[in-house]
Amino acid sequence: MNDMEREPFVRGVAAAMAEGGVYLPASLLRGYRRLGLTDSELVLLIQLAVYRQADNNGFPTPEQLGEVMGIGAKAVGQMLQKLLKEKLLTIDEMFDPVSGVQSEVYNWHGWIVKTAEWMVTFTGRGTQAPVAPPSVSVYDEPARQPAAQDVFSVFEQEFGRPLSPMELETIGGWLDTDRYPEDLIRFALKEAVFAGKLHFRYIDRILLEWSRNRVTNVEEARAHAGRFRNGGKS
Repeated sequence: MNDMEREPFVRGVAAAMAEGGVYLPASLLRGYRRLGLTDSELVLLIQLAVYRQADNNGFPTPEQLGEVMGIGAKAVGQMLQKLLKEKLLTIDEMFDPVSGVQSEVYNWHGWIVKTAEWMVTFTGRGTQAPVAPPSVSVYDEPARQPAAQDVFSVFEQEFGRPLSPMELETIGGWLDTDRYPEDLIRFALKEAVFAGKLHFRYIDRILLEWSRNRVTNVEEARAHAGRFRNGGKS
């Protein structure tokens, strides 16, 4: 196809692009840095909206997101991890009563709520909102990763693969909702490896068992595990 033949097609595609699109409130784009989001995290949230509104895909994979953003799936997973931990993003479970199919979708309502809170707190009073320094993301500044591995990285190392968004949210729930100490979660992972049952449901059962028995630290967990192996659960 030569340039003269291409021109009408280009005009047609451009016209279609001008008529349709993905809706995002302007305040989300203007206030993202006030929430501590980096440019790449904003693009990730926008891409989630694109998949949901334009492609009817509410749960794109890190590989799909990484392909359109030009980055690796692991970098996408780490950004999703941060957004889930900070409640800017959540994962909703959907159930279709007709087909009986259960699925997950990303929900960025937390991003909207936090932006609204910022607007009410600062711009609603007629004052200039302070600009928060952008948060560090592995994609933007890989050289500034902490030396010590966080619990998410430890899990990825043991599982030998990047964690799924649901798995990231599960760990985030242990930390933020259940308030399990990070070293206790690490020890539960070790117990699962020791038992040869390396999956999240088993680890969750370990943590729940410890919680019921008021185990609050690694030393108590180690003693409890020893009694369990010797035939006593208490």
